[in-house]
Amino acid sequence: MKVLLTGGGGLLGQYLNIRLSSEKELLTLYNVNPGNCYKYNSMKIDITDKAKLSLLFINFRPDVVIHTACYSRPEICAGLPRSEVYRLNVEATENIARMCTDYNSRMIYTSTDLVYDGSGKGLLDEDADLNPLTLYAESKLMGEIAVQRNSDNYIILRTALLIGFGLNHSRNNFHHTYESLEQGKEVRMFFDQYRSPLLLENAADIINSLCGMTVKNETLNFGGRDRISRLEIGELICESAGFSKSLLKPVSCKTAEGLPQVPDVSMNTDKLESYGLKQPDIADSIDRAIKNRKI
Repeated sequence: MKVLLTGGGGLLGQYLNIRLSSEKELLTLYNVNPGNCYKYNSMKIDITDKAKLSLLFINFRPDVVIHTACYSRPEICAGLPRSEVYRLNVEATENIARMCTDYNSRMIYTSTDLVYDGSGKGLLDEDADLNPLTLYAESKLMGEIAVQRNSDNYIILRTALLIGFGLNHSRNNFHHTYESLEQGKEVRMFFDQYRSPLLLENAADIINSLCGMTVKNETLNFGGRDRISRLEIGELICESAGFSKSLLKPVSCKTAEGLPQVPDVSMNTDKLESYGLKQPDIADSIDRAIKNRKI
């Protein structure tokens, strides 16, 4: 199976490089940061360059395209012109979806849990109300629509908060929290913001499995099975690594300045699990991440 991966130098992309390359013929793409792409069959390319992207499809002819490349953080998008965010997150996604149809490639697109209306009680189904509050979330939702309109064989993954450790240049909140606690620094954590975290290794395993499955034209909540606050994640890190919980300082997400806060976008992942794609509980996931880091 030939798999084309965009965003191969990103947080999730680098884990996908490791997982996919063990079983599939992988071509992984990056633009700014290569991460671990240099270890694999890789190419530096700006995916907004439609001509170069088209030539790539002609030459490689992928069976599956996993599209993770985007401006991936709300705060980054907030500092960019709207047109620039749409150029990468929406227009490039639309072009890739069309090429997937032209070359009979399955498309797996990573969206975000932040497309949901997070003001309710959480554990949201795939048909729950949508209400993206940031330019980032809005652009990812528009990317979903572009995929649905232009691909005839797609899977949309509404990706939860990804936990675990970033590789090379990549960092996430989990990684920063661990390092601060390891250094004995206090960490402010929301006690009233809930997500459905998914371990990076598990995310890569599931996507690898989806490449070979008959799932078609589906939107799936792509998260873990637990509804948990940011503070509770911090507590589990402390329990697993032996850090002092006194370093955790509970704060309300309502006090955060800047971007709008989403209190609860925890997701129901029954649909994902109905395909046999089950995840361990959050405590086991955090134990696995910390154990693997120490090896």
